[in-house]
Amino acid sequence: MLARRFLVASALAAALALGGCAKPAADGAMKPQADDMSLGDPAAKVQVVEYASASCPHCAAFAIDVFPAFKAKYVDTGKVRYTLREYLTDPAAIAAAGFLLARCAGKDRYFPVLNAVFRGQQEMVKTGDVRGVLARIAKSPGGLTEAQLDACMRDEAAEKALAARADRHLHADKVTVTPTFIINGRRFEGGMTLPELDAAIAQAE
Repeated sequence: MLARRFLVASALAAALALGGCAKPAADGAMKPQADDMSLGDPAAKVQVVEYASASCPHCAAFAIDVFPAFKAKYVDTGKVRYTLREYLTDPAAIAAAGFLLARCAGKDRYFPVLNAVFRGQQEMVKTGDVRGVLARIAKSPGGLTEAQLDACMRDEAAEKALAARADRHLHADKVTVTPTFIINGRRFEGGMTLPELDAAIAQAE
């Protein structure tokens, strides 16, 4: 049930911030992880890792307004390998539910489902109808039945795995702001525009 308590420590609710300040990434932040969700050529010269929360409005703005053009220009052309790493911000229950649903939909549908979650984010916050919005997304583009959605939201193993990922990204990768981008080892905190990504990627090439 969506109303039940998620296994998310309060420390995982990070402050949101804007502005792209470049600094070195934490050791290991660029290393591929077995549970990564990625798009593009694994051998691409430029690796872009985004730490994002499904309940973060700045992450949603990036996903809706910037990511499609970024993907077309860099990921689809083989220039960039893009990885999204899951982070949890308040409301943590919405963030956790969105990521759990995207994972349940499978790797092929993970990014379309997460994009739909970002697009439905304001509706969930404003109306409080998290269940209704997620049920709609679960059906399309998720391809899940209502029973499968219920099972997904009750999967304690998946919930614990999500909490472990978020904890690792907070403590091991030292991420405190969403979104945070790591571009070939350089950290940029806050939302990025396409021109800012252009500049960072050109410098990384």
